Amino acid sequence: MRIFFTGGSGKAGKHVAPYLASQGHQVTNADLTPLGHPDVNDLKVDLTDAGQTYSAMAQMASMDELDLPSVPSYDAVVHFAAIPRILLTPDATTYAINILSTYHVLEAATRLGIPKVIFASSETTYGICFAQGERKPLYVPVDEEHPVVPEDSYAMSKVASEVTARSFHARTGSDLYGLRINNVIEPHEYEEYFPDYLEDPSLRRRNVFAYIDTRDLGQMVQRCLTTDGLGFEVFNVANADMSVAATTDEIREQFYEGVELRREMGRDETFYSIDKARQMLGFDPQHSWRDVLADPRA
Repeated sequence: MRIFFTGGSGKAGKHVAPYLASQGHQVTNADLTPLGHPDVNDLKVDLTDAGQTYSAMAQMASMDELDLPSVPSYDAVVHFAAIPRILLTPDATTYAINILSTYHVLEAATRLGIPKVIFASSETTYGICFAQGERKPLYVPVDEEHPVVPEDSYAMSKVASEVTARSFHARTGSDLYGLRINNVIEPHEYEEYFPDYLEDPSLRRRNVFAYIDTRDLGQMVQRCLTTDGLGFEVFNVANADMSVAATTDEIREQFYEGVELRREMGRDETFYSIDKARQMLGFDPQHSWRDVLADPRA
């Protein structure tokens, strides 16, 4: 597939864009900063500019396409570009950049007839991660039906992006899949951060004790690319286990007292439900911190 990938130089994108290229896709990285990967085409684009966004999506992806009779259309857009969290820019700037860039990407893609957009939403939409003070989920495991009522500018921008995508689907019928991505973990970060998480599970409360390995995030995007006809959908994206050594029963007792348990859970199962992605996309995460670190409770 010919893929227009925004934010391919970011923490998640720098892993996922090359992964998609390794799967045989032609990938253009639209970003303000080049990725510099030999298998990915870099294109400097300011996505807050509607004209730049449309022009970039309509033009050639590489010099090789000069030999084609006409410029081909992209088969899909993967939109990861964003201010990635609060406290990097002023709140109003975070909100404005994220929602405006998403609008421009969705408008350009649908007007150009690109049939699929996969866009990065966030775990923060559930209002827990960046809440002022402690905020518990209404029930566990947290699935896509859980209310999304965030208070912070970043999560607000992601909820607004989901609403915008739903509206573009209603207008065009395109496949628009939103990924509520949990805390992104690069492979080297297991040894760097997880020993502290295993010792003190409270460090992971704001992430619902979950995480997503960049390699499994790549698999999730690939699953979305190869699954057509779902219309507008949102999916939680996480690994199958928790990011702590405590059991689900221990976490519930210590952190989720009084929180409704919707179904029985496995001993180490994530509280950030990935059942929908498993069932509708065949998502099957393969990686775990347990592949790198010894479980101190084993």
